[in-house]
Amino acid sequence: MNYPATIEVETPEKLDNWRPLVQWIMAIPHLIIANAMEYVACAVAVISWFVILFTGRLPVGLANFQVMILRYTTRAELYAGFLFDEYPAFDFTMSASEPGNSPVVLNVEPQLEDRNRLTVALRLLWVIPALFYALLISIVGIVCWFLALFAVLFTGRWPDGLRSWVMKMMRVSVRINAYMMLLTDEYPPFSTD
Repeated sequence: MNYPATIEVETPEKLDNWRPLVQWIMAIPHLIIANAMEYVACAVAVISWFVILFTGRLPVGLANFQVMILRYTTRAELYAGFLFDEYPAFDFTMSASEPGNSPVVLNVEPQLEDRNRLTVALRLLWVIPALFYALLISIVGIVCWFLALFAVLFTGRWPDGLRSWVMKMMRVSVRINAYMMLLTDEYPPFSTD
């Protein structure tokens, strides 16, 4: 499946056992910034909604800004969740292309031209089934993340099955966020691939 928003994470083979207990504390500055940026992303999505409805296109600046916010918040969440151990940079590069300075690779191909005004106008209604699907995947993903806390704490390794489910949750989350941020008109698939 080739959706216009993809994510990959290079999780180290061995993590320090203390990371699950402390890494979320070290991520607090990033999480505060990410939380504030999500409010800005909502405002930009409203502006994008009007622009697309009137012009049928998404300006490059708005798209790049939304991609930057999505990339930053995703990296902050994954660092807090001890999926990688390299402290993320305070990187605010406004570009759709991946800067390549992190173990988290988030690729988004914003759809700038030929936007479907009807799907944009009804976006909040049409996303409801995908949100229910994401909720179910997220419940399993959060349970796996909790179990992984103990696995990494005692063994220093992410079990493949638990990491796989967490990554499925993150893929679904990135796709829905890209759709809700109006970066694409392609409906998020009911798939975790």
